[in-house]
Amino acid sequence: MGKTTQYKSRTSDENGIIHWSDDENQIWSELYARQIDLIQDRACQQYLDGLELVGLTNDRIPQLPDINKVLMRETGWQTAEVPALINFTEFFRLLANKQFPVATFIRTREEFDYLQEPDIFHEVFGHCPLLTNPAFAHFTHTYGKLGLAASKEDRVFLARLYWFTVEFGLVKTAGGLRIYGGGILSSPGETVYSLESDKPQRHPLTPLDALRTPYRIDIMQPLYYILEQFDDLFSLAEMDIMSLVAEAKRLGLYDPLFPPKEKQAS
Repeated sequence: MGKTTQYKSRTSDENGIIHWSDDENQIWSELYARQIDLIQDRACQQYLDGLELVGLTNDRIPQLPDINKVLMRETGWQTAEVPALINFTEFFRLLANKQFPVATFIRTREEFDYLQEPDIFHEVFGHCPLLTNPAFAHFTHTYGKLGLAASKEDRVFLARLYWFTVEFGLVKTAGGLRIYGGGILSSPGETVYSLESDKPQRHPLTPLDALRTPYRIDIMQPLYYILEQFDDLFSLAEMDIMSLVAEAKRLGLYDPLFPPKEKQAS
């Protein structure tokens, strides 16, 4: 991905168990305790149901074999232990094989509130609960297969669709707007901001629009796309997404809703 990271993933033993330190488990505990209260009336029910199925606790970092048992039973998915950063080809290959990549490190206290690379809290707390849901699992699997076969240029467009759904998606419910994007659900600031701030725009999800919308990973999102209902992820997966990518390339990108990233002085 052309990026570097200060983090090094932990390696599991012959039984798939990672021996986390007391300090690492304590960081998980504090992240979990803070976030679990915030999401109760903000996460979609499908996520909350999945959270109960996966059985995460606040006292220790979960072991991936335990999560795998639940995911395999519910949707045929597994997690895959990966380094801190992987390239696009490996990312798509894993998803195409119903394996969700989980970087086996946890953030430091210096980056407790936000870090740019996904750690085990982001991947497991943010994403794994919804992998128990058939619509979400089907969309993610389809996305992986499309990305694996796509050109480098087309993958950049596909990344925008993933960003505005799997990472930062909102959904209409009978109780109002709710969150299903893992990038929001693992971020205390964005959990509140995405639903309650008057600053961002919120629009119905049109796949073509999402494919044409620029984003930045290091800011609160200026725009969120909203699913009409959660199971629309099924129909989205069945669309001719690559034809939409071709149309998005022909039409070009929308103007960004954010300023360019400031270059750091060398």
